[in-house]
Amino acid sequence: MDPQTVDGWIAQLLDCKPLAEADVKTLCDKAREVLAEESNVNPVRAPVTVCGDIHGQFYDMRELFKMGGNSPDTNYLFMGDYVDRGYHSVETVSLLVAYKLRYRDRICILRGNHESRQITQVYGFYDECMRKYGTAEVWRWFTELFDCLPLTALIEDQIFCLHGGLSPSIDTLDHIRTMDRVQEVPHEGPMCDLLWSDPDERTGWGISPRGAGYTFGHDISEAFNHTNGLTLIARAHQLVMEGYNWSHDRNVVTIFSAPNYVYRSGNQAAIMQLDEKLTFAFLQYEHAPMAIEPQIGRRIPDYFL
Repeated sequence: MDPQTVDGWIAQLLDCKPLAEADVKTLCDKAREVLAEESNVNPVRAPVTVCGDIHGQFYDMRELFKMGGNSPDTNYLFMGDYVDRGYHSVETVSLLVAYKLRYRDRICILRGNHESRQITQVYGFYDECMRKYGTAEVWRWFTELFDCLPLTALIEDQIFCLHGGLSPSIDTLDHIRTMDRVQEVPHEGPMCDLLWSDPDERTGWGISPRGAGYTFGHDISEAFNHTNGLTLIARAHQLVMEGYNWSHDRNVVTIFSAPNYVYRSGNQAAIMQLDEKLTFAFLQYEHAPMAIEPQIGRRIPDYFL
């Protein structure tokens, strides 16, 4: 792929201007080839900046890059949920995929539970694609791309990163490496759990109030980290008011990077910076002002889980 072409797409997207339909198809086709070469447990080198949910809040993502540094100057690991909820899912996911195509070794983009056909038809991305392009083709190309996104990442063999959480079906990282990820997110099973589960104050496994995945206690995360030689599980998936939240005796950290989530939650956002020695620092930021608030015809359901 000609780097100058992708640079032009990135410049256009940074102005929050959607790509032409034909360019989206090329972008998705080429990016799928890049993602197909990546493992289900994608190895990532430090230094790297780890980010949580974005949810189509494009101007807040620009604020994230302003705080953390632009790509490719800063290495990034995004843990999923690029679309739905916010007003600019198309521009948000297009920019991140364009960065992946242009700087494949500088940015890692994982799959979140919202990177699926079923969820995006309910929570906004499908409707936004129809509104901006007048066709479902763009949505179809992106959801086909979502099937190729890695499920997890491993920073320097020590910090395990994923969108949701652990699974009672998975004891080791090698089990994740052998899974077939190129599919729609199933309603149950290990792949579903990685994208849907949450840490909990109770011990053991519990039934998730989300209706998918499980809750897991500190005993579960401690055992998983010990078995796999890990120092930390970093995940996203849950709104936390400070932008980040430690749990399970610092075996787990939740990172959420969508400030003032759904433009009304009042939360801060955060990103986690890791240096070469895996020393971490959290950068917190507030939501960015939007030039104009789009008028959305169809009301999106209230789903905060």
